[in-house]
Amino acid sequence: MRIGEIAALVGLTTRAIRHYHHVGLLPEPERRPNGYRAYSVRDAVLLARVRRLTELGLGLDEVRDALADDAGRELAEILKELDADLARQEADIRERRRRLGALLAEPPGATGPVSPGLAALLAQAPRTDSPSAAKDREYLTLVDATGTGSQEIFALLATLVADPAVVELYERLDALAEAPADDPRIVLLAADLMAAVPDELFAAIPQDGVVVAGLKEALLAEYAPAQAEVVRRLMDAFMKRGRG
Repeated sequence: MRIGEIAALVGLTTRAIRHYHHVGLLPEPERRPNGYRAYSVRDAVLLARVRRLTELGLGLDEVRDALADDAGRELAEILKELDADLARQEADIRERRRRLGALLAEPPGATGPVSPGLAALLAQAPRTDSPSAAKDREYLTLVDATGTGSQEIFALLATLVADPAVVELYERLDALAEAPADDPRIVLLAADLMAAVPDELFAAIPQDGVVVAGLKEALLAEYAPAQAEVVRRLMDAFMKRGRG
């Protein structure tokens, strides 16, 4: 049989067969005087086996082991490993589909699957269209996703956001969107925001803070200059008091 004939017989491409020869997976048969390779029934059997094993997900090194003599691993051993790997992939896919289902079930504008602590916090937060409040929710979701925020902190924040006066503070921050970085309202708003934080929250702050390294400036860049100055003062005062 020529290479095209054996390729059609076993359901492979001639390119794949040449690649198997090139990587040493299968020996290249002798050529006839006319220059064509002459494939035997034995070659067809080996190629059919290669196709079955690769369709199961085995890599070429594993296929080589399966085709080897006593020096190679037993095929049953390779297939057991493949079965275990497929089982892990199935479990991962099921979990990913569960998370996807949770996302699809959420109303428009939801932040996605979150921890129980953050879910409780967001549930207690007052409904507001404040852009500053939206930024806070995004930041908390990021902190939750990266694991840098503890459930204790979320629980303590829940008592803070339940206060209707929080909405007024957000609105005051929103009002600074067009203000210069030296606006006189900055100092008073930063102080009022700090005063609204319950004392228990400071004790829960870890020594390295809750802002991931390099994230502080990225967060501040999301705000207008005057707003960024308020948030910067709040962050600095918050960490100073927490470590004290």
